[in-house]
Amino acid sequence: MPKIDRSADGDYVTLQDQSGTLRFHAIWLRDNAQDDLTRAPGNGQKLIALRDIPPDTSIADARMVNGSVEVTFAPENKTVRFDPDWMRDNAYDQAGQTENAGWVPGDIETWDNGLVADIPVGDYDRLRADDAARLRWLDALCCFGFAKVDGMPVKQGALFDLVALFGFVRETNYGRLFEVRTQVNPTNLAYTGLGLQAHTDNPYRDPVPTVQVLYCLESSAAGGENMVVDGFAVAQRLRGENARYFDLLSRHCARFEYAGEAGVCLRSKRPVIELAPDGALRGVRFNNRSMAPPRDVPFADMADWYAALRRFGEIVDDPAMEVAFRLEPGEAFVVDNTRVLHARKGYSGAGSRWLQGCYADMDGLRSTRDSLAEATQ
Repeated sequence: MPKIDRSADGDYVTLQDQSGTLRFHAIWLRDNAQDDLTRAPGNGQKLIALRDIPPDTSIADARMVNGSVEVTFAPENKTVRFDPDWMRDNAYDQAGQTENAGWVPGDIETWDNGLVADIPVGDYDRLRADDAARLRWLDALCCFGFAKVDGMPVKQGALFDLVALFGFVRETNYGRLFEVRTQVNPTNLAYTGLGLQAHTDNPYRDPVPTVQVLYCLESSAAGGENMVVDGFAVAQRLRGENARYFDLLSRHCARFEYAGEAGVCLRSKRPVIELAPDGALRGVRFNNRSMAPPRDVPFADMADWYAALRRFGEIVDDPAMEVAFRLEPGEAFVVDNTRVLHARKGYSGAGSRWLQGCYADMDGLRSTRDSLAEATQ
């Protein structure tokens, strides 16, 4: 049975059970109360603003009642019950991570080429018909940053039906979808038979499309295997090798731009390694084809910044970091474009290779995953 204790000044309570001890401030509990006068029962949105809560809010009393934590707030004399499991799920009383920049949450698993034997894959018909199968596939995609799909119909635009299983297509200047096959005088190197270094797509956008889908219609040309690299694993390996290099790439912005077609001029500036304020890895942007001259690195750091960028690229290119696979007609893969770099090996002019691609966003994907998870509870 959990135990609840009120601090002497009423500033916080302490929840203690077999899993450990957690503290919660009075203002945090009052602001996040789940009662019908604080949050709308239908959608969970707040009905009050912080200005409606007295600034001198404190805890007048706290006790366990039928397995719930019952808290009475002063000066409102308002009593609210909290589920201890909910409190644990939303706990913030934990050791700070700012001294361990580059950490990842527990539901993310970084990887190298050892994952090649266990690539997450879902059967298209099963994903459509079975919510539990779709949830497992989405969980794997969020965990590893990419996942494959097989058994799709071989028809143009089928990737839209795949995206509809988790979110919405994000339209760009490339259209709702783009064709990936050899073209004469291409506007982008992706439309040639050249091999491409592993990269994240569209780093010149802000915000960047956070999901990319590539779907295969034809694959008879020699070569052209797809490759993926975990950018978070690359960043953590760089940190382990050279903490200064990691710091330079996370502290200073690179610049990216694209103006390869009429009426389009896209520019952004972001770090190659992006961290949240608490030090968590938030994303990587790496695309040498789209880099503009850096202007945000101090003179004293520029030479080392370039050395750090070079080393980051060398780790990206290390075969030990890549997972390679060949897409056959009716197969697709989906990547978290803020984390996983993708590439392809060069392919010959013999035969044909035709992929269609589109963009979507991780917020829709995570929303679908979380709603499916709640429905199964």
